[in-house]
Amino acid sequence: MLRLTWVQPEDLIGHELRQAAQDGREPSAVAARWRAAGGPEAPLTAGASPHPASPYLRLLATDLLDELADLPSTLSDDEPTDLPRIKSLCPHWPATADGNAPPTEPGAGEGGRGGTPRAPGRAPSPRAAHPTALEAAWLGRAVGCLLGKPVEKLPLTGIRHLAQATGNWPLTTYFTARGVPGDLLARYPWNRRSAATSLAENIDGMPEDDDLDHPLLALLVLQRHGRAFTSTDVARVWLDELPAGRAFTAERVAYRNLLSGLEPPLTARHHNPFREWIGALIRADVHGWTNPGDPAAAAEQAHRDATLTHTANGVYAAMFTAAVIATAATGDHDVHTCLRTGLTVVPPRSRLALAVRRAVRLAHEHTDFDTVVDVLHDTYAATHHWVHAVPNTALIAAALTHADGDFTGSICRAVSGGWDTDSNGATAGSVAALLAGSPRALPERWTAPLKNRLATSVGGFHGTGFDTLARLTHLEATRP
Repeated sequence: MLRLTWVQPEDLIGHELRQAAQDGREPSAVAARWRAAGGPEAPLTAGASPHPASPYLRLLATDLLDELADLPSTLSDDEPTDLPRIKSLCPHWPATADGNAPPTEPGAGEGGRGGTPRAPGRAPSPRAAHPTALEAAWLGRAVGCLLGKPVEKLPLTGIRHLAQATGNWPLTTYFTARGVPGDLLARYPWNRRSAATSLAENIDGMPEDDDLDHPLLALLVLQRHGRAFTSTDVARVWLDELPAGRAFTAERVAYRNLLSGLEPPLTARHHNPFREWIGALIRADVHGWTNPGDPAAAAEQAHRDATLTHTANGVYAAMFTAAVIATAATGDHDVHTCLRTGLTVVPPRSRLALAVRRAVRLAHEHTDFDTVVDVLHDTYAATHHWVHAVPNTALIAAALTHADGDFTGSICRAVSGGWDTDSNGATAGSVAALLAGSPRALPERWTAPLKNRLATSVGGFHGTGFDTLARLTHLEATRP
């Protein structure tokens, strides 16, 4: 039986009930009706429950999804999705046209060192990041993703035990199965799809992963439609180049919605309980890489990309990441300035902004990163899915802060914190490698196994080297 993941109504309803509780709606009456009818909870880790529901439950789930969509939210004023309203809520939205960095605003943020500067603006003739820095960024993204792949979906305890069993805790290198006791592997099995290509003993180039597929798609969008692309342009590229089976969570629902005739941004909202998960964040890097020194333009590009599939905090995570990377791409700022700049494009009372500020503060307060992770898990693990953007973005920010932007420290902390390990490692790796400035600055134990080769289903990129991707990205960064 083909049990397609991430689209079954009887699974979507459980996720939407949790989403409603998080975004300020009151779903208790709908939840009571679903449970009274015998409706199941949402799967904890899998994309679909093992058995289909009855026709009655499937119809009921569809009706209840519509009812939940009509409920008012108490957070709507603080967490809009449309860009003009987002900007109106951001008092320190970055400057762009005049190229002047606004003055420091003492006390404007949390977790920073000294005052929190408003974001630097883009120079009238922007200096694109050097191709070697962009190669480092692509390579760093791949390495961080690869480090996290075998432990994706595992609980935090399992990740720690597997690494400790081989003397790799705190993490300093790729995971290995060599020396891991059989009973421990039986209790915490490696990720089924990734173990054959992402453990130290079997890495042979960069295997395919959506954390690399989506940046490739973003690059295609820029190549075909330029900086003024629309969400509809993103949709066209996906339909042309992204196999449906390589889209997951919010992306798969949006893809289904496109095929059903819906247009963006309704594709992000209709029966899509994953719209605040991490999928838009993993598409944001290219928008930062191609707008060095212009975090506002990077955030706006990321917004147009993200709103095909996401809303509110799911969109903010992408905008935050793009602005962080755009600031890092100049080579003129440390990781702490980059993170503070990222927050200038996020509504300050949103759940994502609150989570990132707290995570950065925790990273400054505790020398032991395990303590930071434990506090974050105590805060979010019981209420948020492991792919949700809010806790994962907070963890990325904490990892980069605690490691002071060091490459190895950043990716190892991001992955050791659990949740969406490959996505978090990828984003942390992209930022830290860009700050490092060159592939030569990245330890060879990380980069050599990738053999400058990427596997993908996207476009004509299969087998492409990271040096080639850097040159292609540089071309887009220097286009008007």
